[in-house]
Order: sequence, then structure tokens, then C-alpha cells
Amino acid sequence: MDNREQVPIGRQVAYWRTRRRLSQQVFADRLGKSKSWVDKVERGVRSLDKMSTLRHIATVLRIDTAVLFGRDVQPVVVADRVEGVERIREALSTYDSALGRPAVRSVALPADRLTREVGHAWTMFQHARYPQVAALVPGLLAGVQRVHADDPGWGRPLLVEVYRLTAALLTKLGEVDLGWLAADRAMAAATGHPELVAAAAVQLGQVLRASGRARAALSTTLAAAYRIAPPNPDDDGSPAAWSLCGTLLVQAALAAASRGDEHAAAELLDEAAGMAARVGDGHDHHRTAFGPAAVDLARAAAALDLGDASEAVTWHEKTTTRDAWRWLPLEHRAAHLIDAARAYAEVGDPISAARVLVDADRMAPAEVRHRPAAREVLAQVAGDPHAPATIIQLAAALGVTCQ
Repeated sequence: MDNREQVPIGRQVAYWRTRRRLSQQVFADRLGKSKSWVDKVERGVRSLDKMSTLRHIATVLRIDTAVLFGRDVQPVVVADRVEGVERIREALSTYDSALGRPAVRSVALPADRLTREVGHAWTMFQHARYPQVAALVPGLLAGVQRVHADDPGWGRPLLVEVYRLTAALLTKLGEVDLGWLAADRAMAAATGHPELVAAAAVQLGQVLRASGRARAALSTTLAAAYRIAPPNPDDDGSPAAWSLCGTLLVQAALAAASRGDEHAAAELLDEAAGMAARVGDGHDHHRTAFGPAAVDLARAAAALDLGDASEAVTWHEKTTTRDAWRWLPLEHRAAHLIDAARAYAEVGDPISAARVLVDADRMAPAEVRHRPAAREVLAQVAGDPHAPATIIQLAAALGVTCQ
């Protein structure tokens, strides 16, 4: 959001509420107000003329009151920019195949080698090696576009996979608009193939939630999930299909939680849990890592978005003690630990919040160092008066300003 110094206070409130991943209902509950009151403030229908109210809003949003007036409007924490993002932007901006121009890469990789490289890049992403993946993506985009141009039938799945990977990476790095472009390309390439559409919709749902479009995320992921769901609930189906369908239901549940719809979130997660039981833990069909453990971690994330940090902590502590926790990709585990740190911070336990953040940094350093949401949580925890020295030292080492 640019040039916020000219934006009305209500719009500032809406902007920072979205950045903090709070639904209007959760935000209203924390303020002790109604959802209607929040909606009117954000639309400018209701003015904010009491300094005490402004201070309360700023406290809930974890910003300085001056930010609501357009002063010092830069985000408190800015993540280290990963080298290679601009090259990805350039790669997404080329239309060589459509225009009949030769690809920038002079020597085309054999299709089988390209397939292996795409698989390697996904593995690196799941190990949270984001800078390395960012360096690979431009070449992969050029390669799969050429393969698809030469043989659309064979190259289509590979093209969708690379666009999915690109969208997942860019969303992780906070480049949401660019991630949306990649997810849209994945959906376009997948059109006509329900399973490919479902796979692409996983990343589209993530991007839409990250951009504050929870309603669109909910409708899109639900439509994609039920399109591939076996018509008979008792049908065994395939683990790959259940994994895709269940992952989409998880995405839909998280979107519902973002909107403050506790009932829908719970129903969708319960439905996903039934599918996860069929799949089991320790699998990674369609790069989803879907299983019972993944659903339980999603319950923690949903509880946090719904404003129940205590429930989020309970699910975190229950799930991370199981063997299945260690079978999840490093990226998935580290991302969850960021959520767990936020939950611990909100229940007033900075010691535990610091512990899981340090664990996340040890497990997958790029998750903390390059992900904007993670650095915001780090700033929040390190700014607590009771924060341990370990987290203050980590924040200082990463150049993170405490909130």
C-alpha cells in the first residue's frame, strides 16, 4: 500500500488489520467493539475522534499511534530481500513462446533432466532454501515454457508445477502480487485438467489469503476441492486425490478463519481430517505433505486467526510431540513455529515464544530471515520486557527493530 500518508485513518486501520491477519470480527472482539463498528470505521462512515480509542486500536494492531495519522508509515520490520526476485519478475514478464521468439536460454534442456531439476527445486523449497530456489526459478520457467510450446500435452503438468513453485516461493517472501501472477498462470495452464487445476488452486488459495481476499480464497478452494472429490464418500479413491482434496479444504478452512467464521472453519477441518485419516502421515502427494499432522497444525493456525491463542498453543503442543511432526517438510514445520511463537506471545508467554522462534531459525534460517511475517513476530517477541537474551540477540543479529 503506497503513499499511506494521504490515506484516511479508517483505511490505515484496515491496512494494518490485514497485515496482522485479523478478521474484522476478531479485531472487533479485541477492541471490545462490534464488527459493524469496525466496518464503519474502515469505510470512513464512522470517525475516530477520541485519542484513547486511537491508542487502543494502535495497541491491538501493535503499531505506534502516529502510524494511523500517516507518520512513520514504513513497516516496523523489512525482510532481507532475496536476490533473484527481480529475475523472477523478468521471467514472468516474457512471452517468448506465445510471440514465437527464441527463448533466452540458447540450449534447451532435455525434458527428463528438466523434470529432475523441477523436482530438485521443490525439494529445496521444502527445505526452506529460498534464496537458492529463487536463483533456479527463472531458468526453470524458461525451460518449461519451451517444453510446453514443443509438446503441450507432455509439458503442461511440468509447466503447472513450476508456476506453483514460483507462487509458493513468492508468497513466502511477501511478494504477494507477483505470486498472484504466478498462481494465475498455473490455473490458466491447468485449465481443462481437474487434477492440475486442484493442484494449482492450492497456491492460488494461499495467495488470495495472503492478499486479504479470504472470501475469494474460500470459494475458489472449495470449488476446486469438491470438483475432484470422489462422488461416493465411501469410495477409497487414491491417496493423491484425497491429499489434494484435503489440502484444499484446509486452505478453505483457513480462509474461513480469516473471515472470523469459526463454525465453517471447524467443519472444513473436520472434513479434511477424515480425508487425512485415509492418507496417513509421512506422504507428500502433489507437494502437499497432507496428513493428520498437517490438519492438526492447521487447527492451530485457524484458532490463532480466530483470536483463540490458547487453543492454538494447545494444538501446537499436542501435535509437535508426535512422531509425525518430524515427517513434515522443514518449511512446513518452521512456518508453523512462527505461528506458535505468535500464539505464545499473545497468551503472555515470551519465553516459549522465544524458544520456538530460535528453534525455527535453527531448523530453517531462511524462514525467519527472509519471511516478512516471521520477522514481524520476531520484532514483537524481542520487544517484550520479559524476552530472554537469546531472542534479543537473534533480533539484533538480523537487524530487526523491536516493537
